[in-house]
Amino acid sequence: MSAAGGREEGAAAAAMLQLLREQPEPQAEESGARRFALCLPPGEEVKEVEETIEEMLIRLDEFCGMTDVIRSDTSQILDETIPLIKAKVVEMNNIYAKIDKLEAFVKMVGRHVSFLEEQVLQAEGNHSTVSHAVRKLLQSAVIPSFKNKHTPSAQHTYDLPKLYRTEDYFPMNYIGTKYQSH
Repeated sequence: MSAAGGREEGAAAAAMLQLLREQPEPQAEESGARRFALCLPPGEEVKEVEETIEEMLIRLDEFCGMTDVIRSDTSQILDETIPLIKAKVVEMNNIYAKIDKLEAFVKMVGRHVSFLEEQVLQAEGNHSTVSHAVRKLLQSAVIPSFKNKHTPSAQHTYDLPKLYRTEDYFPMNYIGTKYQSH
């Protein structure tokens, strides 16, 4: 560079500085960009730096906007959604407790049904073997009067074991109101 070229650049920079000082300050961001640009040598480099700064400011604004949206969404979640979720958790825990009770009830009923089924099978077995043996005995007897008569077999009394009562678990007033409301 020659001395004349350096003087011309210096004069151009001084003129630009003078113009900037005479103009009212626009926005703070542009003012900062212009001040930074004054420190750089004039020319294409200044325009590139100004464009880069403007682009960065736009991105900063977008970032601030996204941050505000996130902040408002977080507030909404904390204020509205979490209490609703907590209420549903309490409700679901009550439902889970009822399900556990129903499972225990079904197991108990299953045990009682199995017990009664065993007793019915045992009673059927006892009855069929006794009546079959009596019939064979009577048919093999020579006395014709016993062939057509049925002898009453020994009456077995059956004592019902203590089982659950459905009314204890499902009161009639509850069942009645449940069906009437639907």
